[in-house]
Amino acid sequence: MQEGAPPLAASRLRSRSTIRMLAFILHRLGQAAIVMLAVALLAFVMFRFVGDPVNQMVGIETSLEDREALRERLGLKDPPVTQFLRFVWKALHFDFGISYQFKAPVSELLASRLPATLELSIVSAAAALLIGIPMGVYAGLKREAWLSRIFLTVSLMGVALPTFLIGILLIYVFSVLLGWLPSFGRGETVDLGFWSSGLLTGSGIASLILPTVTLALFQLTLIMRLVRAEMMEVLRSDFVKFARARGLSARAVNFGHALKNALVPVITVAGLQLGSVIAFAIVTETVFQWPGMGLLFLQAVQNVDIPIMSAYLLLIAFLFVAINLFVDLLYFAVDPRLRIARPGGH
Repeated sequence: MQEGAPPLAASRLRSRSTIRMLAFILHRLGQAAIVMLAVALLAFVMFRFVGDPVNQMVGIETSLEDREALRERLGLKDPPVTQFLRFVWKALHFDFGISYQFKAPVSELLASRLPATLELSIVSAAAALLIGIPMGVYAGLKREAWLSRIFLTVSLMGVALPTFLIGILLIYVFSVLLGWLPSFGRGETVDLGFWSSGLLTGSGIASLILPTVTLALFQLTLIMRLVRAEMMEVLRSDFVKFARARGLSARAVNFGHALKNALVPVITVAGLQLGSVIAFAIVTETVFQWPGMGLLFLQAVQNVDIPIMSAYLLLIAFLFVAINLFVDLLYFAVDPRLRIARPGGH
């Protein structure tokens, strides 16, 4: 009886952990649904009260009767609640109407620009992580080294300089003076059917370098400083001192114990930064004339193209919510304290 107790206890613990994780996921999905409804309401209000859709769709020679008929056909005379429910229903089916400026479905315009923005954002985030984490680890382990001081100086420059100024300086140096890299555009792309990628051509990779550096610099400095601060804090903790007292090597202590615990908060920050990069790549895409969603949104603002503005707002909110949910689940998997069912339901 006693021999079967440990497996039974382990089974109960796994069962409680599974139930706790399912409850965690359902709770996060409920919060995500509330956030998306709030954003949809904001987008609907903007769509309804910022400008007149009929005036954007017809010319000055259109008669009042034709204008009223168009309002009736578009459902603009229905009660606001009915219009909002219709707007949400269409958004769930990726139907955001017709662009005033391009006279094309907004969903098709966003789908054609989405690969460029995601490619730039993902490459920038990956570069920031692959470079920022080693820099932060080195600066945390060797705080007095001259290279650590250089890293901190570069990080201050990355935080202090505006993104558009960094982009302009890079264009001036590497495109105008040296002539090494293109200053605008995406280069040649390969159409994969559902995706258009510039990573498969030489000109596409060359065109990606400058905007990637511009967009990744702020993330890189933030991640580097966060990893450095976490490493310094973890190295002073008791379990690291105990690991050293056990005779473990410096490599095992620094990378097997300290770094593993220091990266836990980095997961959250890196995930949220990816959402920020996607949302706020507008400046970088404008400087480099990168054909992504940010440039499309800026053109929509200049021309008061409400359908594109509303769809962009909903899409960015969805990406933020999805990334935040993924980060929460990853955090749940990494941190065992969240998986333990504590007594009393706490």
